[in-house]
Amino acid sequence: MAKQLESDRILFGAVVALVLFGCLMVYSASAVLAAEQYGSSYHFLLRQVFWAILGLALMLVMMNVEYPRLASPLVVFPALAIELVLLAAVLLVAPSHNAHRWLRWGGASFQPSELAKVVTVIFLAYFLETRRRKINDWKHTLAPVALVAGATVALVLKEPDLGTSLAIVLIVAAMLFAAGMHLRYFAYGALAAVPLLYILVFHVAYRYRRITAFLDPYADPQGVGFQIIQSTIAVGTGGIAGVGLMDGKQKLFFLPEPHTDFIFAVIGEELGLVGSLAVLALFAVILVRGLRAAMRCRSGFGRLLATGLTVMVVGQALVNISVVVGVLPTKGIPLPMLSYGGTSLVMNLMAMGILLNISQHSS
Repeated sequence: MAKQLESDRILFGAVVALVLFGCLMVYSASAVLAAEQYGSSYHFLLRQVFWAILGLALMLVMMNVEYPRLASPLVVFPALAIELVLLAAVLLVAPSHNAHRWLRWGGASFQPSELAKVVTVIFLAYFLETRRRKINDWKHTLAPVALVAGATVALVLKEPDLGTSLAIVLIVAAMLFAAGMHLRYFAYGALAAVPLLYILVFHVAYRYRRITAFLDPYADPQGVGFQIIQSTIAVGTGGIAGVGLMDGKQKLFFLPEPHTDFIFAVIGEELGLVGSLAVLALFAVILVRGLRAAMRCRSGFGRLLATGLTVMVVGQALVNISVVVGVLPTKGIPLPMLSYGGTSLVMNLMAMGILLNISQHSS
């Protein structure tokens, strides 16, 4: 049984700090836009606070649910079935922003791909632990993993959402590595992925334009290069200490939707290098404490689960930040616990609740 009241307090503090700071920055980034579009500067903040409260409550619940209960076929396979059904159902609804990513009920929306990441981690932790002595068995281990992960990725790609698809691939690769899969299989997978990535990027017009904008954004500064130019201007303007909270200029109708995927640019402009490094430090805490919980957990299922959840959150954060500062081409991936968005926030906090429960079992 887990030792009561012995979850990782440092990890817990880092997560809560990110959530509270995220609410503050969502307000700073969206206040003017919200007042212009909705007549209230608190429009996005109130929604983010609601989802933060719901997510933190769910995190507390998962902290008190013994994580071994997730290693049950009665949990894993129904969750996997629900995830795949939702990913298929979202393709049947009317598109929003030229993509089928959200299921909507009145004023609420749900993004199944965010659930898919968590369910994929739980499934892989369960399945790979049952095959721990046959990790490199192609027929009985790798083929089923490829089938389930491939179906999930294919449905997310159909939305289309290449960024989340690549995030799921990263999670799968990290968990297979942690489970002990031979490196040669990673090489085979990489070789097989090259032609597929080539088709997905260079034969899809808007993705190809993103690559060209990444290589030379000033070739089309008012078009496809506009977003990354405005983002790097925001980050560069902040300097060491920033221009001051709420005093950023790029969010004022220059940087598109600054409260979502590019919120780190607002942080860089308003709070400078100091604020940016503080955010990186909090994600570094999650990385270190998450992997610490994984290494100290005596259960194979717990080790894999903690590894997958840590990579899911920190990997996505690194990709988002890399996009904002111009290190990677533009992708529609939110910054965990900071970007505006209910589904992402709630799912990430649920994942952190599970990770905190695993930390209770650290020896």
